[in-house]
Parts: sequence; C-alpha cells; structure tokens
Amino acid sequence: MATVLLMSMFVIFANIVVGAIAVKPPNIVLILTDDQDVALFGQYPMPKTKQLIADAGMTFTNMFVSSPLCCPSRSSILTGQFVHNHMVTNNSQSGNCSSTSWQSSAEKKTFPVYLQANGYKTFFAGKYLNEYGSPQAGGVAHVPPGWDDWNGLVGNSVYYNYTLSVQGQAESHGDNYQQDYLTDVIHRKAVNFLNSVSSRKPFFMMLSTPACHQPFTSAPQYLQNFTDRRAPRTKHFNIHGKDKHWLVEKTITPMPNDTIELIDDFFRNRWRTLLSVDDMVEGVVNKLKAIGELNNTYIFFTSDNGYHLGQFSLPYDKRQFYDFDIQVPLMVRGPGVKTNSTCQELVMSVDLAPTFLNIGKIGQSTLDNFDGMTFLNLLTTSHFPYSDVKEIKSTSNNSSPDVTDSYFIDDQGFVKECSSWDAARALCVSWHAAKRTVRHTIGFRESVLIEYFGEHVNDIPGCPSYENQGLSQCDTHCVCRDSWNNTYGCIRYETQQNSYKYCALQDTDNFVEVYDLRADPYELINIAKTASPDLLTKLSQDLADLSMCAGETCHKKSSSSFNIN
Repeated sequence: MATVLLMSMFVIFANIVVGAIAVKPPNIVLILTDDQDVALFGQYPMPKTKQLIADAGMTFTNMFVSSPLCCPSRSSILTGQFVHNHMVTNNSQSGNCSSTSWQSSAEKKTFPVYLQANGYKTFFAGKYLNEYGSPQAGGVAHVPPGWDDWNGLVGNSVYYNYTLSVQGQAESHGDNYQQDYLTDVIHRKAVNFLNSVSSRKPFFMMLSTPACHQPFTSAPQYLQNFTDRRAPRTKHFNIHGKDKHWLVEKTITPMPNDTIELIDDFFRNRWRTLLSVDDMVEGVVNKLKAIGELNNTYIFFTSDNGYHLGQFSLPYDKRQFYDFDIQVPLMVRGPGVKTNSTCQELVMSVDLAPTFLNIGKIGQSTLDNFDGMTFLNLLTTSHFPYSDVKEIKSTSNNSSPDVTDSYFIDDQGFVKECSSWDAARALCVSWHAAKRTVRHTIGFRESVLIEYFGEHVNDIPGCPSYENQGLSQCDTHCVCRDSWNNTYGCIRYETQQNSYKYCALQDTDNFVEVYDLRADPYELINIAKTASPDLLTKLSQDLADLSMCAGETCHKKSSSSFNIN
C-alpha cells in the first residue's frame, strides 16, 4: 500500500513538473542595430543573419519607426508609445532623452518592467538611450527598472574607449580589440548570460549594438572587406529635390567630389561594422541551440532608424521623413513562425513592446494601454488573417550578392529594378529564397505615424552666415542636417489599392509634401498641389487623429474614408 501511494505521489509530482515546463512562456531575444537602413541594402553584409533569422522565420517588408532619430525611436521601442506621448523629442537632456523626467514617468512603464513582473529574467547589453549615464540624470548608478542583468553603454554609440554601467557600477573599456570592441563585448556578455539561464524560467534578452552608427569603426579583421563597393546610386542619389521642404532645398547639387568620396567611404565602413553583428547573431543562435532553448525562443532583429547617403543630395544622416530614413529591417523567427516567409503588412517600432508582452502571456487589458499593437498573430501561420497567399519560385539557380525584393546593384554601384522579363528577376528571387511565401493583404493597420522635432543651435562653426539662422549639424560645405523647421508629422497610408505619404511641416509656410508611393516609390514628385482635395482632406484628418491618439485610440482604423481610386 505504501509503495502504491509513493508511486502515485511520484506520478502526480512528475505531471506537475512536466506541466510547469510545458506552460513556460517562450523566451525572447531582441537584436537592435543602430542606423541600419533598408533602402541602401543595409542587410546585405549579414548572410548569417539572413540564414539564421530571415530564412528560418519571417521578413517584414514594411517596418517603420516612429521617428528617424535614435533616442525618440528607442523610447518608442521601450514604451510602445508615439513621440507625442512619451515626449522624447531629440537626443538631448532638454529633449527628454534619458532625463530625470523620463525616469520618473515613461521609463517606469517600459516593456521589461511588465516582463520582469510576469516572471521573465531580463538582460540588457549595449546602447540604451543617447543620454544614458549623464551625471545630471543619475550617472551610471541609475539602472532602469525592469532589468535583472544590466550592461548599459554610457552615452552614444562608439566601438572603443567607453564606459558601461554594469549593475550600476562603472566598467571602463579602452582600445584593445580583444577586450574592448563593443559589439564583441555585447556578444560575450550575451553568451555568458545564456549560460546562466534556467530551463524553467523564461528570459528576455536585448542586445543593442553600436553598428552601424558613426564612427563606423570595424573590427580589424574586416578592414579590407567591400573595398570595391560604393554607395548605391539610387534614382534620388545626387539630385536636387524638387518641391521639397526648406532644408532639402538648401543642399548642394551636384554634390562636391569630396562629399561623394566621404559617402562611399561611409557606406563601406557601415557594412564592415555589421559583419561583427552577423558574427554575434551566429554566436547567440548557436548558444541557444546548445542549451536547448532555440525552439522555444523568438528572435527579433531590427534597427532604430534608417539612413541616407546622398539621396536628394543630403550627404549623410537620418532625421528625414523619406522612406530611406524611416524604414528599417525586421526579421523574426520563433515558435509557429513559418520559415522563409514574408509579410507585407504595415508594422511599427511601437508594436514591438505589446508583441513581446503578448508572447509573455500578459493580458489584453495591459496591451490596450500601448499605442502600438501586438503583431503576434501575423507571425503564426495558424492565425494568419489572409487568404491571398502567393508562392514565388525561383527560375534560376543563380544568385546575386546585391539584390533585394525588387532591386539589385550592378557592378558600377547602380541600383536597377527587377522585372519578370529580364535575367535580374531570377537573381532577385534567388537571393531572397528559392521559395518564399508572400502574404499581401492590408488588414493589420492602414497608417503609420512618424513624428520629428527639428533641432538648431545659434553658432555654426565654419558657416558664419548661418549664425542664428536655426540650423545645426552642418558639414564643411555648410550643408546642414537639421533645422528648427525640420519639424513635422507624417502618415504613411496603405491599402490593397493605394499607398500615400502625407507630411505636414511646422514652418512659416505650413509646407506639405504628399507622395503616391505606388506610382513614385522614390518620392520624387510632390503631389500636394495636384492631388484631389478629397484625398488631401482625408490624409490630413488621419494625421490629425493619429497625432492626438493615446493607447487604444491609436488602434482604430481611419475615421475618414472615401473612394481614393
């Protein structure tokens, strides 16, 4: 009898243990790069990432940020809020970047706080916010809430000679590659963390690399890579923007030769820095596999904003509302995610936080507080809300190193379009996959909101005529990257039939730019003066609605509608 009772107790205990393991929520890894574009083929130098995340999961082709600048965008990723709600307007303390005001309000409601409270072990390594660690806001002793294992970079992206806050204590690094190269330090810390995780407790890990941000310092073994490459000569490269806002009109066209040389150098060095990120992705995936957690882990790969190199003769930077600055990569693999698949739905950086909480089985009432929306259902094939699924098959075994969905770079560095009638089509399809499921029905959201607040300073070194003119970030030719009137709100509106961008600038002219993105994907022709009044009214109203939304009200479809066709 005692033996039977003991065996029964053992079976019950075993079932409890098995049940506890079975209901463990998935782990989550977020890999966040800095300034990595889509428009300039920023994903090309990362074949390991393509194989281990994109080919093993889903690639989103319409991922946009809330603001094309590091600190506002990162604040949106952390809070799931638009800029008008978290109120981080630029990269400075006065712009609320990691300020005491931020720490006492929005930072207390970031997604790691919820995950930690729901049983996740949380880890962070790398760049947090540009002003993190500032003495005016608590210095390195300030460890943001929600993080169990904290390794935050003090200040903006660098690769050597920096300080990390490790659990609130300063850890200084020099210029020795083996010990100090920041991307590799993040890589090593991530692997060490994974060695410590428990099979019974879910974890969230955020790896925030300096690549591919200035100063574009690559690891020494990659200094000679891509020596024959130059920045893509896109259709809007080195041309003067016609009927564009004031800051773009002030550029020099054609760009000076030294500016073009600098652009090409930046392009090569940006790609070189990403090679170490590619190594990190491989190392993290291999470690997850080694500890038996890969199949129960969602891995997200994205960036905080895009970048431009010569488009509309803007030499280099971000801060603009054109797609090259606001569109970023997003690749996801994980439980239930169909391999080698593509989703063309509009998603945003504000959607990451609620998606993470949804994965962590946190209730809908909490998710409704975020401006963004969970896109977990888009990831899992069993809940995909689409019927028009097309299979694209390659017609060739050839491949090209320089292609995306619709374009490729030829040997001269020029971007050319793929078409179904030329050899490039096979190359384009082959690069993305021999067989890829493309899901294309607009249903998740109709519009994304982009907000930016222009910065300026009074004194412009080397450009005395610009003093007190409301400009900033000016180069040796006095071409400036920002100005007070580079302040705007934009929506990018998308339906099955239409794709428009509407941007309203807060300047003395109330300047407006509108683009029909189906007919004009390079945003060359501003149709603000020729579009139908009904279209302009609708887009303006949608922008006004989103610019004032908060939480669940941001999830509603457009309140204004009419037949755009």
